[in-house]
Amino acid sequence: MSSSSTNVFEIGKYATTLHRFEPAGTCNTNCTSTPVPPPKPLLIATPTDAGDFPLLLFLHGYLLYNSFYSQLIQHVASHGFIVIAPQLYDVAGADATGEIKSAAATTNWLSEGLHGLLPPNVKANLSKLGLAGHSRGGKTAFALALMKASTTLKFLALIGVDPVDGMDKGKQTPPPVLTYVPHSFDLDMAVMVIGSGLGEVKRNPLFPPCAPKGVNHEDFFNECQKPACHFVVKDYGHLDMLDDDTKGIRGKATYCLCKNGKSREPMRMFTAGIIVAFMRAYLDGDFSDLMSIRDGHAALPVEFQTVEFLE
Repeated sequence: MSSSSTNVFEIGKYATTLHRFEPAGTCNTNCTSTPVPPPKPLLIATPTDAGDFPLLLFLHGYLLYNSFYSQLIQHVASHGFIVIAPQLYDVAGADATGEIKSAAATTNWLSEGLHGLLPPNVKANLSKLGLAGHSRGGKTAFALALMKASTTLKFLALIGVDPVDGMDKGKQTPPPVLTYVPHSFDLDMAVMVIGSGLGEVKRNPLFPPCAPKGVNHEDFFNECQKPACHFVVKDYGHLDMLDDDTKGIRGKATYCLCKNGKSREPMRMFTAGIIVAFMRAYLDGDFSDLMSIRDGHAALPVEFQTVEFLE
């Protein structure tokens, strides 16, 4: 597929582990106590082999659990990345300000607390840090990158996974991120926006689309400056990158609220793989996988609806 030793859309060469960590005073028998507790509950996927690995901070979607992304973040970790997925809240209203502050606090905690949570001989390279978010978490990621909350570490890459900024144009949730001014995002980093072809389609007349036109991936990409890329996947929906089996009431709801594709695995494999390719390009300087995908030389688990690059 490319000069890289593994296909990014398949599980990588690194064995991985997935652990949950809790803030101070909240740990029980099912989690691990930490020397410097994180400000929010964390799910961390990391290689177990010795090495110095780049990081990705991944923010969950609206009213979803970070555990719903376990397969996705382990796939990314298997290619040599440490993925930190905070649980930003259990219950939330329309205003995302608290999530932005919590994401900033988690970012600022990394330099003092992360090293104590990693396997022996696994080190985090804090100078190679990416930021990603799904749905409302994508909006939160863009807001954080736009310095609506200050961080002590610098992000080098930003990824919006089907980002959403409200219910419709003119009905953005506070604080609004989209300005509707082309190329207005003042981001000192590379940006990738992933969109779902079915995200703007209603599942039925009773429910609005999960990623409505006017506040979705297309609008986010339109405000990006170069370097930026935009991949829209045909025939898959807004929640099709989640785990195959999402449990509980919220987990069951993910199957019935949005227009979905036939199965989740292809969209999840693509999402994880394109994140790996983008992170390799802009954190490690290896563009081979990303260019192979752009130029149609890669075997894909999905079919593209749109591919755009600003270079």
